[in-house]
Amino acid sequence: MSSVVETVTEVVMPIIEKQNFELYDLEFVKEGQSWFLRVYIDKPGGITIEECAQVSDYLSEKLDEMDPDPIPQAYFLEVSSPGAERQLKKPKDYESAMNEYINVSLYQAINGSKIYEGTLIGLTDDELTLDYLDKTRHKEITIDRSKIAKARLAIKF
Repeated sequence: MSSVVETVTEVVMPIIEKQNFELYDLEFVKEGQSWFLRVYIDKPGGITIEECAQVSDYLSEKLDEMDPDPIPQAYFLEVSSPGAERQLKKPKDYESAMNEYINVSLYQAINGSKIYEGTLIGLTDDELTLDYLDKTRHKEITIDRSKIAKARLAIKF
């Protein structure tokens, strides 16, 4: 799997760099009986459907031209934006999310909860601090980043 990701990354980078896009993530996964090659792209201000289609067409063409085929099994190619509730994976994702509303899922509960939603107000290499609502009161919690199972941007209602 990792060789597919590495190969596709090498192929897609010149395509998206030419357009001044960013490669947010790339994955090759099996879901049920089907394989999916998912390429998530972004740019300041967001990516459009047309831009995703252009990258998809060009990437598909480039992959089809390769010999030997880097992905011998049948698969579905999906090129999309990471979305409004994008996952925070890389350090720069967390840095970009400063002062944004995020959702954090933990491996183990802290103060009886495994999920916190709030504004990211502090960030170090080892911890993050959220300002969250507990009923009607604002509280702060500092979470060790090693205890985070998943973090993503969230939409505040």
